[in-house]
Amino acid sequence: MAIPVETFQLTRTAQGTLQARIQQMVAEGILAGRFRRGEKLPSTRRLAGHLGVSRITVTLAYTELLANDYLTSRGRSGYFVSDNAPEPPDFGAPPQRTDRVDWDRALAQRFADGPPLGMSKPADWTRYRYPFIYGQADPTLFDHANWRLCAVQALGVRNFDALTQDQFDADDPELVSFIARHTLPRRGILARPDEILITMGAQNALWIAAQVLTVGRRVAIEDPCYPALRQLLRQSRAQVQAVAVDEHGLPPRGVPDGTQVIFTTPSHQCPTSATLPLARRQALLARAAQLGALIVEDDYEFEMSYLGPPSPALKSLDEDGRVIYVGSFSKSLFPGLRLGYLVGSAPFIREARALRASVLRHPPGLIQRTAAHFLSLGHYDSLIRRLGKALAARRRVMEEAIAKYGLEIAGKGAHGGSSLWMRAPDAVDTEQLARSLRTDSVLIEPGAPFFAGQQVPRQFYRLGYSSIPAERIGEGLARIAAALRR
Repeated sequence: MAIPVETFQLTRTAQGTLQARIQQMVAEGILAGRFRRGEKLPSTRRLAGHLGVSRITVTLAYTELLANDYLTSRGRSGYFVSDNAPEPPDFGAPPQRTDRVDWDRALAQRFADGPPLGMSKPADWTRYRYPFIYGQADPTLFDHANWRLCAVQALGVRNFDALTQDQFDADDPELVSFIARHTLPRRGILARPDEILITMGAQNALWIAAQVLTVGRRVAIEDPCYPALRQLLRQSRAQVQAVAVDEHGLPPRGVPDGTQVIFTTPSHQCPTSATLPLARRQALLARAAQLGALIVEDDYEFEMSYLGPPSPALKSLDEDGRVIYVGSFSKSLFPGLRLGYLVGSAPFIREARALRASVLRHPPGLIQRTAAHFLSLGHYDSLIRRLGKALAARRRVMEEAIAKYGLEIAGKGAHGGSSLWMRAPDAVDTEQLARSLRTDSVLIEPGAPFFAGQQVPRQFYRLGYSSIPAERIGEGLARIAAALRR
């Protein structure tokens, strides 16, 4: 029996060369049981014409499958699925089963209750023409070529141990060295290797800090704040007090008596983008010292200070060792990288390292070494400069269009960033606004999830501009303004 040529379709989003994708397509069909032993494949000429590729590409793919015994050649008759090709196991029909477990009683702790850890956005957000969503990478700005070269270098023989060995609780020494010698000094921070821990992004760093520092303790957080932080603290059974921020960020005098841990985003307050002034940073350190409290500083987006030099990190002003610093490469490179770091006193890092080892050992060695090469070869700095120029241009377009269409900015970073905190008229529920705008190919982030409590403001929303081209910003904002008028 011949396999119809229409069965074969190349997925546009698949990775690899055309030859590799064709080879994978045939192999997957055999492994899934769709193509059976002895069945004839389309000729190389017919499949090439159907897929719109050269005949030699199909021939090379078939030849590789022939060498791996997935296919066999029968003289002039063509290619067939080999009799020795892998065959999917036959487990028979799944048995009928009734789940008699009372999961409401069986679950010792709940993690799925409440809002998701990530901000809501459609999985196919890239098909929307006006995606004003935060934290997504623009493929036109990322340095794919050099990242690929660094990945190939990380796969080389010289890096074999870093790639393949289980390091238990250790980190890539090259990456740690770069962070200690280059990244942290730019924030005024000096740290030894035993005061640095590599994490799976800032989210993982915040979770580790919450588990080590906050279980059952009194914790102050900003309001509004990163929604996932509240969920992390709830899981650690912390006693959380939300402190309302103003146009300058977290007010130190608002931190309640008895607070033991303070979480703050001083460089770009999440989500208002307010920047904590130097005097207030010093006052916050003094308030923490008065309370005997620790501070967890999430310093995301400090690299995006294209309007002026960033303010010094809280950690750089800390003389008591009470600040735990959270940094991330995922925001500046791409969110799927999941690579961040914690900086703190050695006793804290020792406990954080032990906790990380019990959960995931360490972030993948290949990712760490690839990032180390990308950083040390200067590609990261070049990317940051390119991003800064692009974001500065987009911000100018944003502010001009916002003024043109009469929209209201509620907060924006003093030094840059990649988003604006917006306010709609008080009667507008931005959850409903966001749903309405989706039908017009516009994505915005409603502000309600950032606030604590039951009765939260509904009129705020966030507009990110990291993943929307400058030429589409004006029309996108015009559509938002039109929706608000309706």
